Amino acid sequence: MTEATMMIENKTGIHARPASIFVQTATKFKSKIQVKAKNKTVDAKSILMIMSMGLVKGTEMTICADGPDEAEAVKTLQELVASKFGEE
Repeated sequence: MTEATMMIENKTGIHARPASIFVQTATKFKSKIQVKAKNKTVDAKSILMIMSMGLVKGTEMTICADGPDEAEAVKTLQELVASKFGEE
């Protein structure tokens, strides 16, 4: 299991467009990937689950991956969040 915790920094949080990019990126990996935030854990490959979390600016989130490409998956998704999804 590989995991990384980060803060959501983009002004609008993870709304529909960044959630879509996040899920599309997560589905490229074979590993099981989950997002933990606000005392909830959801499947990172489900847009509905990601959207249901209400991830706004300043929310701390943890990306957890378990599988053959877990380290690469976490690193890639962490970089995506850090890049603010190219919005700013």
